[in-house]
Amino acid sequence: MPIFHPRITHTLKKLARYRTSLTLLKNTTDTLLSESRRRNIYRVKAVGVRPLLDFIYDFTYDKCMMKKENKQQRAYRIIKSRIVEKVFAPGQRIVIDQLARELQTSSIPIREAIRQLEAEGLIEYKHNIGPVVSSINESEYYESLQVLAVLEGYVVASCSQNFPAAKIMKLKEKNKQMKEALEDFDIIAFANLNTEFHHLIYEESTNKVLVESIQNLWKRLDSIRGIGSTLYSVRVKESIKEHEEIISLLEKKADPQKIEELVRMHKLRTAEDFERRRSIRMENTSES
Repeated sequence: MPIFHPRITHTLKKLARYRTSLTLLKNTTDTLLSESRRRNIYRVKAVGVRPLLDFIYDFTYDKCMMKKENKQQRAYRIIKSRIVEKVFAPGQRIVIDQLARELQTSSIPIREAIRQLEAEGLIEYKHNIGPVVSSINESEYYESLQVLAVLEGYVVASCSQNFPAAKIMKLKEKNKQMKEALEDFDIIAFANLNTEFHHLIYEESTNKVLVESIQNLWKRLDSIRGIGSTLYSVRVKESIKEHEEIISLLEKKADPQKIEELVRMHKLRTAEDFERRRSIRMENTSES
């Protein structure tokens, strides 16, 4: 049996943890083995790990998540993940023809995905260059978090008294998965689960304009945050504990004003932690 790269082994272990069907897991593994032999990139010494990782994500997304993507959706997901993970660095040119060959599609789905990412602020067009990854504005991240703190505090408080019990159970499960992701040092999964946790709460609001504003802020933060903004922060453990407090207050249908204050401070602490670490990094850079 081939020796997988550690990241691939880690992904298979996560499949075993989060997926209920052992038959599906076996079929996934068998397919991965077959594909890895075809591409000849399955050994540890191989250079091209990224293509196989992309294959893992594609396969599990369709088969395990029970969702089917069209070509544009797949291109959007892959390009966005590479921007957020900093595989595509700020200012880097997006070569449409190269991506089309890699994803085995025409340029049309790639262009459609790029237009969507441009609308989200992750990509910008430059004259005589074409699409490039948008520059990072860390000050904007801090300011966006401050705005998000106010909006989320209000929206959670406004729907707190009628919050369904079934959603409480989902929030508990998401927070549990966040703990497991942290134990596995899987910050990408942690960040995604954190987003899903907050989305589960505010989607209960009947104020669609407010919900849309919050969603747009989250999308914008994706382009700035990446994996590094939470990975080395003590805030990750504190965040999980604060989630437990929010769940508890929602379950008890506590005073909306108390809930609003807790949710607002939860986000403001993240903003303050980010700004503190940014200041330290800037000081270290200037000293060197």
